[in-house]
Amino acid sequence: MKTKIILILTLTLAACTQVKQAPKQYSIEDFYKNIRFTGGSFSPDDTTLLVSSDESGIFNAYEINIADGSTKKITSSDTESIFAIDFVPGTNQIIYSADKGGNEINHIYLLKEDGSVVDLTPGEKEKAQFAGWSDDKKYMFYLSNKRDPRFFDLYKMEIGEWKPEMIYQNDEGYDIAGISHNENYLSLTKAITTSENKLYLYNRKTGKMTEISNKPGSYSSSGFSKDDKYFFYITNAGKEFAYLVKYEITTGKRSVLFETNWDVMYSYLSEKGKYRVIAINEDGKNKLIIVDNKTGKTIDFPEIPDGNVVAVRISDDEQMMRLTIGTSKTPNNIYVYHLKDKALKKLTHSLNKDINPDDLVSAEVVRFKSFDGLEIPAIFYKPEVASKDNPVPALVWVHGGPGGQSRIGYFALIQYLVNHGYAILAVNNRGSSGYGKTFYKMDDRNHGDKDLKDCIWGKKWLQSQDYINQEKIGIIGGSYGGFMVMAAMAFAPDEFKVGVDLFGVTNWLRTLKSIPPYWESFRQALYQEIGDPFTADSVRLYQISPLFHAGNIKNPIMVLQGANDPRVLKVESDEIVEAVRKNNVPVEYVVFSDEGHGFRKKENEIEGYGKILLFLDKYLKGENTE
Repeated sequence: MKTKIILILTLTLAACTQVKQAPKQYSIEDFYKNIRFTGGSFSPDDTTLLVSSDESGIFNAYEINIADGSTKKITSSDTESIFAIDFVPGTNQIIYSADKGGNEINHIYLLKEDGSVVDLTPGEKEKAQFAGWSDDKKYMFYLSNKRDPRFFDLYKMEIGEWKPEMIYQNDEGYDIAGISHNENYLSLTKAITTSENKLYLYNRKTGKMTEISNKPGSYSSSGFSKDDKYFFYITNAGKEFAYLVKYEITTGKRSVLFETNWDVMYSYLSEKGKYRVIAINEDGKNKLIIVDNKTGKTIDFPEIPDGNVVAVRISDDEQMMRLTIGTSKTPNNIYVYHLKDKALKKLTHSLNKDINPDDLVSAEVVRFKSFDGLEIPAIFYKPEVASKDNPVPALVWVHGGPGGQSRIGYFALIQYLVNHGYAILAVNNRGSSGYGKTFYKMDDRNHGDKDLKDCIWGKKWLQSQDYINQEKIGIIGGSYGGFMVMAAMAFAPDEFKVGVDLFGVTNWLRTLKSIPPYWESFRQALYQEIGDPFTADSVRLYQISPLFHAGNIKNPIMVLQGANDPRVLKVESDEIVEAVRKNNVPVEYVVFSDEGHGFRKKENEIEGYGKILLFLDKYLKGENTE
C-alpha cells in the first residue's frame, strides 16, 4: 500500500513540474479569417441590427436577425469599404458611408429597397458626415464642406425628397457638435490647442452665441435633455480628468452629473430619456455605466471576462441594448441585452473557428519608470513560450496620434506576432490620452524627445525581464507611431535592432504644410502642439524630422504605406526609403495602391502583415526565412 501511495505522489509531482505545452502557431491567413464587425443600429421594428462586416474581405453592410443571429448581406462591394450608418426611419432603406480607396472623402449613400443606390452628397470633393435624424424622424441632418472645402456647414434633407437645405453656414471654422430636439440650439466647439477648446451654444432664432466654456480646458458636447431645458457636456476644466456636467439653458446654472478618477469618454440619453449611458476610459479599458434616470440606480448586466465594451446603443423603445464587446483574445462581438428580463445574447462569432483562443494571450497593464522617474503605463503581451530558459525577442509598440492611446482589446497583427514568439510592449508614452490632462500635454513642442525616451525606457523595462532576449528588441508603430519608429532609428540608432514603420511621418515640414483642407478648424491647434512650419518653428521641425537625419540609420527598417493616404503622403515614405537605402541598410517597402491612412482590405493586411513577420524573423529573431 505504501508503494502505491509513493508512486501516485511521484506521478503527481511530475505532472506539476511539466512545462506548459507551446501553443499552436497560426498563419496570417488564419488570423484574417476572423470577422470584424462595426456599428449595430436597430431596425424600425427592432427585429434586426444593421452592421458593417469584412466577412467578404472588404467591409459591407449586413443585417443580423436578433432572434436567431442569422446574417444577411445587403451590399456587395468588392472595391470600396462600405460602413453602414442607420436605417432610414420608418423604412427598410439604409444609409451608408464610403470613400474612394481610403482618400477619406466620405459620401453618404442611400440604399433603396429595390437595391438601387443614390449618392446623397455627390460633390466630387465633398466630404460629408451623418449628424442624426430630426426629432420627428422626418429629416436627416448632415455636415458637408461642399460650399467651402475648409469648413463644414450643417444641412438637413427631408426623407423621401432628399434635397439639401443648409440650416447653418459655418464661416468661422467651428466644429458643429450637436443640435437640440427643437432645432433651436446648436452646440459648437472651437479648437485652441489640442488640449483646450471653447464650447458654445448658438441660438438659431436669435443669433445669440453663449460661451459655455467658462474655464480653460477641454470641452465636448453630450446632447440635450428631451425637453431641451438642459444641455450636457464633458470637460476637464479645473480638474485632472474629464467629468459630465448638466447646464440649465435659461439660467446658466451648472451641476456636475458624474465624475470619477478617470476620464468620462462619452455620455448620452436614450431616445425617450429613460436611460443615460456613461463610458469611462479606465486604465486603457472601457467601463460602461447605464443609469435609470427615474430611479437614479445603475443597471447591472453580465460582465464578459477580459471584455472591453467598445460601443453601446439602446433601441428606440428602450427595451434592448446592443453591446459591442471585444477581449484581447477575440475581435469585437455583438451582443443584445434585454433590459426587462436581463438576458444577454451573443449574436456574432468573430474569431476564426480554427483558432483556439487558449493559444492566444491576454493583455496585461504594466507600468515602468522612465528616464526622469515619470511612471509610464503600457499594455503588455507575453508569449506563452517565453521563459528564463527560452528568452524571446520583443517589440516596443507605439500608438498613433499624437495623443492616441494603446488600449486593451484585440488586434490581429499583435496576436499574430505574439503567437509567433514576439513579446510586445505597447507604450503609452507621455502625451497619450486617458491618464489626465497633465500627462496629455507633456509632449507638446517636444515630440521625438522625451516621448521617444519613454519608448527607450520601455525597451529597458523589457530587458529587465529574464524571459526577454535583451539583444533582440525592435520598435513598431503607425502614423505618429511610425514617426516615433523612424525617430528612434535616426536619433537613437543603437537602441533598436529593427524598425517597422506603418505610414509614419518622416518630414514634419511637409506634413504640416499639406494637411487636408477640411482640417482647417483644427490646423492652428495642431500647430500649437507640434509647431508652425511657416514660422521659426520650422527650424525645430527640421531637426526632429527623421528624413533629414536618415544618414544616421544603420539598422534594418520596413515601411508600409497606402498610396491614397491624405494625412501622411506617400512621398514621405518614398523619400525615407530612398535615403536609408543609400546607407546600404536593408530596407523593405510595401505600398498598397488601394489603401489610405490605415489598411482595411483583408488581402492587403495578409500581404503586408505577413511580410512584417518574415522581416522580423530574418532581421530580429535571426532565422533564415529563405
